[in-house]
Amino acid sequence: MIRAALGVVSPAGARARLSILIFHRVLPQPDPLFPEEMHAGRFDTLCGWLAGWFNVLPLDEAVRRLAEGTLPPRALAITFDDGYADNHDVALPILRRHGLNATFFVATGFLDGGIMWNDVLIEALRRTREDSLDAGAATGLALGRLSTVTTEQRRAAVDTLIGALKYLPQPQRARAVDSVARSAGVELPRDLMMTGAQVRALHAAGMRIGGHTVGHPILARLDSRAARAEIADGKAALEALVDAPVRLFAYPNGKPGEDFGDEHVAMARELGFEAAVTTGWGAAGAGADHHRLPRFTPWDRRRWRFGLRMLGNLRQTS
Repeated sequence: MIRAALGVVSPAGARARLSILIFHRVLPQPDPLFPEEMHAGRFDTLCGWLAGWFNVLPLDEAVRRLAEGTLPPRALAITFDDGYADNHDVALPILRRHGLNATFFVATGFLDGGIMWNDVLIEALRRTREDSLDAGAATGLALGRLSTVTTEQRRAAVDTLIGALKYLPQPQRARAVDSVARSAGVELPRDLMMTGAQVRALHAAGMRIGGHTVGHPILARLDSRAARAEIADGKAALEALVDAPVRLFAYPNGKPGEDFGDEHVAMARELGFEAAVTTGWGAAGAGADHHRLPRFTPWDRRRWRFGLRMLGNLRQTS
């Protein structure tokens, strides 16, 4: 029933609609601190649904066929952002088992031992042996002292800190994040992100590799020269790594009009990207701007609710 309904809303040809799913991590096991985070068992189940309901295409092929009016019914593409090591170690074997392709958008500055600022906060709060952290003193913001006794308190502290620091100027945010990590008194992991060899392995397996800047900044908070350099340098680094053109791009954070604007869309076009994806919800129709493609992933754990959510998203066509 779900497959048939999807075919009605997302037919083949000129009236086709392209669903693009967005993921970040696929953990080996459920995470008590982030129980909603995707993990191997759940992702395996989800991939089974996708393989049964949709025609899953590589993103570059899907965008090209959208322009040509030759998409199959129930067309869908799978994407991952940032470049986490579990994309290679956990997600890739599951994708291959189900015969699915995905595009991996990689922020090159974190390869080979780097760690993103939000993960510094997460791991600092996860690993600290302190009962509380003076977040106000560490960040210079009016955050006070955050309790870290229970898992729930640690999660609340993570959410508070990420929310408070996300849109700060990068140098101020970096200082605050480093100060929080020192206050937590922990050793941070250096294996969360992929190595260059793992990126090459994804490419060799037929997966698509896309640009995601160097340092994952919010482009709208940078001047034009810095934003262009982030996009261009990330593209160049990936092309050197996989020895192939990189034609797909994902805007960091990705909220249209908030995290990136028209000038960044123009930069993506000028730098040779054939398509770029956002984190705005919806599906792409025939008239969609290929450099502002929407993405969505239902959070439902039950099969029928997941299917209904996908149907609802398909009706939000750009």
